This record gives sequence, C-alpha cells and structure tokens, in this order.
Amino acid sequence: MSTAVIRYIDKPHPVTGVTNAKLGTWCFLASEVMLFGALFSAYVLLRTGVSEWPHGSQFLNVPLATLNTLILITSSVTMVMSWASLMLKQFGKYRLYLAITILLALAFLVVKGFEYGHKFEHHHFPSTNTFYAIYFTLTGLHGLHVIGGVVVNAYFLFFGKRMWETHPEQFAGRIECAGLYWHFVDLVWIFLFPVLYLL
Repeated sequence: MSTAVIRYIDKPHPVTGVTNAKLGTWCFLASEVMLFGALFSAYVLLRTGVSEWPHGSQFLNVPLATLNTLILITSSVTMVMSWASLMLKQFGKYRLYLAITILLALAFLVVKGFEYGHKFEHHHFPSTNTFYAIYFTLTGLHGLHVIGGVVVNAYFLFFGKRMWETHPEQFAGRIECAGLYWHFVDLVWIFLFPVLYLL
C-alpha cells in the first residue's frame, strides 16, 4: 500500500496561492465558461442573422423566470452561509444552510419543470423553431448543471460529517469549491434570464 501524500490539499500552494482543489475547480469553470460562451455566441449570430426575432416575453413566462431568479440568488446566499458556518466551526448550521441550498435548487427545477410542461402541452418543442431550439438547449444544459450541483451538495450534506471530524480544513475547502461551482451556475442563469426572457 502506498504511503504517498498528496500535497496542498488543505494548504495553499506557494506558487498559485490556492489549494490544488480550488485551482482544479477554477480550471473546470474556465472550460464551462467556454462551453456557455460558445452557445451564447451561437445565439448572437443566429439572432443578428435574421431581420425579425421574436421577443422572449411573447413566448416565455417572465414571472416564473423572475421567481426562479430570486430562488437561485437566495441559494447562492445560503451556500455562502454554509461555508461560513464551517469557518465558525458550526457544523449544525452548515448542514442547515446546505439543506436549504439543495431545497432551493430543487424548487428551481420544479418551477422549470412546470414551464417546460406548459410548452409541451402547447406543442412547443426544440424542433418548433430556432427560438425554441436555443431556449431548450440553453435552459436544458443549465438545468443539468443545477442537477449536478444538487448531487454534489447532497453528497456533502449526508456523508460529510466523517471528513469534517477527521480533516475539517480539507472539508471546508471542498465546500468552498462546491460553492464556486454553484455561484457559476447562478451566474449563468443571471445571463440567461434577460437574454432569453426580456430581450
């Protein structure tokens, strides 16, 4: 059995100034920025390539999207509070705030499910037109990222106590990395909301 130790897991690397986990998370998020950046660029090219483009508010439910925006912004606050609770050595509060974050993410998905269901009832699918193809692609991909965040946060919520008891600094670092991902997911929605629903 190997006795090698992975360095800079809970202490910043002297060159980068961050832990290896945080550096890896930032690299991953950079690739995600390129993914969504390419999709947003495609949207801009498709929209500017036609003389008339449908206004999002004519086809999409702006009040539901506004509600979802408030839900995700609130979930970012509770995610920060969960990490801050670990910094204060308050594991119980950490679990409470992380559970609220997960519930808010599930509420976002439920609202989005109602919105999708309404579109399907009226026979609006990605194949209907270019506008709906873009709408379902961007919001669907974002929804998958929300699900990914729920899975990761649920893992830390239910199985994190052992690591907290044995390696508290490393665990707090993992929650910080999960928080960085979650803030990215929220930020993407803050761009999606006005671009698709309001413009």
